[in-house]
Amino acid sequence: MKIDYIKIRFIIAKNKANQAGKCPIRCRITYKQERAVFSPGLSIHPDNWYSKLQKAQPPDEENEFLNTQLSLIKNKINQAFLLLQMEGKDFTVQDIYHRYKGEPTQKEKSVLEVFDMHNERLHKLVGIEYSKFTYAKFIETRKHLFEFMQIVYSKKDVMLKDLTLKFLDDLDYYFKTERGQSQSTINKHIQRLRKIVTMAIGEGFLDKDPFLMHKRKKAKTTLIYLTTDELAKLEQYEFEQDRLEQIRDIFVFCCYTGLAYTEMANLKAEHIVDGFDGMKWIKMMRQKTKSMIAVPLLPKALEILDKYRTESSVLPKISNQKFNSYMREITAIVGINKRVTHHVARKTFATTVLLYNDVPMEIVSELLGHSKLAMTQKHYGKIVQKKVSEKMMELRKKLK
Repeated sequence: MKIDYIKIRFIIAKNKANQAGKCPIRCRITYKQERAVFSPGLSIHPDNWYSKLQKAQPPDEENEFLNTQLSLIKNKINQAFLLLQMEGKDFTVQDIYHRYKGEPTQKEKSVLEVFDMHNERLHKLVGIEYSKFTYAKFIETRKHLFEFMQIVYSKKDVMLKDLTLKFLDDLDYYFKTERGQSQSTINKHIQRLRKIVTMAIGEGFLDKDPFLMHKRKKAKTTLIYLTTDELAKLEQYEFEQDRLEQIRDIFVFCCYTGLAYTEMANLKAEHIVDGFDGMKWIKMMRQKTKSMIAVPLLPKALEILDKYRTESSVLPKISNQKFNSYMREITAIVGINKRVTHHVARKTFATTVLLYNDVPMEIVSELLGHSKLAMTQKHYGKIVQKKVSEKMMELRKKLK
């Protein structure tokens, strides 16, 4: 078995002499026929340097101090070398130098370093495998993570090898107390961080998952949607301002199609096609799941399309932020005491429009473009229970 040794040698750069005639000392580490050269910040007059002895002479106070510093440097390099050997992994001369400096080795990565690697790859896949929305969410989590480490740990970054379950507990506590975020939102941030850790393991930056024993905290979620009466009230209200009427109409359109904001914003004339049944259908790719959605256009949705369709667009364009802002104004005017965002339209489609009209869960899942039926059942299972209860109440009355 071949044993690789380390060689440490100090040399002086005679061509870099300063005005006092002193030359900087360079340290050269050689390992596996590769070299790493660095300057320890020491200098000496060339007449006082004895290369074969690797020390300064004659023995006076200045030279003795210099020899002591060089000895300490050599010992520290040897210690770094021995620690790397004890870890039992392959390493390079650069890894020895980085360990000596107290810096991460080439294989050692920090959390934000790998996060940036992930986000850079993700950015190149926007429009191919991922949406801009997904990329923005990872950027947001990275930003919060940086702020968390600064506030809680007084650090700008943390090494992957230093991650523990306590890190996630501290992060969860920080999001609740400092950011005021809900458990469901916190779980999304932690889910993204765990994806970064999984990537680090795949790349060989981590040997095992530090979060393996972590149990996701259950989030209490309340499904917000418009009831039949609330939807009718919203549809029938006559607004004095055109912009509010426009936003109301777009919201109602999504209540009858189930389109998420991204699909609504990207809807074009080419996505509206004649179906096998003679009806108009929306057929397009859902950005979030990369699956095809096919939704038959109900009369109310067709009515709104006919109202706003032009040669260049299908629906008026507006940002998600402004849309939600206007919806707060609209619900206050109409008298709907709920926090209504664009996403509530999708929930209303699934519940009030479909499930309450006895459309089977399997078809609801298909129309929403969910990748799995279990996802639909998870979100709307209680609504079905309520519907069953109502039907049973009707049955009791009939049996009486």
